[in-house]
Amino acid sequence: MISVEEAIERIRTAFTPVNREIVALTDAANRVLVSDVIADVSQPPNDVASMDGYAVRSEDVRASGKKLRVIGTAPAGHPFPGGVGRDEAVRIFTGAVIPEGSDSIIIQEDTSLEEGFVVCKAAATKARHIRSRGIDFTKGDKLMFAGHRLSARDLSLLAAADVSNIEARRRPRVLFAATGDELSRPGEPRKPGGIVASSGYGIAAMITAWGGEPIDFGILPDSTEAIATIADVAPTVDLVVTIGGASVGDHDLVQRALGPRNFELEFWKVAMRPGKPLIFGRLGSTAVLGLPGNPVSSLVCAILFLRPAIGALLGTSAEAPVMDARLARSLAANDSRQDYIRASLGFRDGEAVVEPFALQDSSMLRVFANAQCLIVRKPNAPASQVGERVEILILD
Repeated sequence: MISVEEAIERIRTAFTPVNREIVALTDAANRVLVSDVIADVSQPPNDVASMDGYAVRSEDVRASGKKLRVIGTAPAGHPFPGGVGRDEAVRIFTGAVIPEGSDSIIIQEDTSLEEGFVVCKAAATKARHIRSRGIDFTKGDKLMFAGHRLSARDLSLLAAADVSNIEARRRPRVLFAATGDELSRPGEPRKPGGIVASSGYGIAAMITAWGGEPIDFGILPDSTEAIATIADVAPTVDLVVTIGGASVGDHDLVQRALGPRNFELEFWKVAMRPGKPLIFGRLGSTAVLGLPGNPVSSLVCAILFLRPAIGALLGTSAEAPVMDARLARSLAANDSRQDYIRASLGFRDGEAVVEPFALQDSSMLRVFANAQCLIVRKPNAPASQVGERVEILILD
């Protein structure tokens, strides 16, 4: 068996980034940039009003009570065509371009109207209630860097910068297949002694969230002929993920089925719990990651190993975030395998506090779904007492 750290490193270094493509901003969420993004416009492109009121010359309104002639109106999107002269004002609305000659806004609440004139009930201050041109960013600014994954907030920023297309890595194509005669899909009749296949739904959602394109190859029966069909489609994808069939039993057939199809094993078995029976190898130029069949084992292994594999295909570092937290319940000494313990996470007195669930069986999806984190226990770690700090891996 190899360590978790060695397995992650060997997986991460086995991939080269996929090629690039031009992507419309409407399809750019969660995409990874290949090149920097430069603003095509300044934001705002002009000095604009930040409040409704009257555009004035600050030198004309040095004290309250000043009366100015209203010479026009400037709604947003309809700039006033002229300029503001001495003792003149223009009715203006939020977002409208500041008329030439004016340098301050008297807000609507500080004014009153008298037959074509506005009475200012407050003194004007230069640049008051004006958003200066380029206060957010200016044309030519570098807004995003290559390697950055675009969030929803990023998309709004790029749209404001008049960016309609970006250059990004294409989505890695990740084929996944469950194996097992006992499996059926939700809603289908169950086989005698069978169970519902569950891991694939979580795996598909993870692939999408991490920037890949999930391709469901379905549920394959426990036969070498059926599992070997994976080799026929492997050249069309960037990564193959199998779920189940990775252990040592008579019906754990992944290596046996793919071996005659030129499967080359890189490593098998990782010193961890849950998820020891993990396969990594290649079918020609396509990598194969074989996850364990137990639902929690497969999902934990996906977080630890599939996530950095997709990250490597996208040219990013993509390991799950870790932090420290204080224990709310003691833990016994660990054995020789690295342990990932499902736990709840909260905060007390400004500190993160983590409490492991009492039951940790690798078939218990409800416990995993209710967990906010995994406590990481190093091999042969001594017992940990309440209040001690432990390392946790954040879920979601």
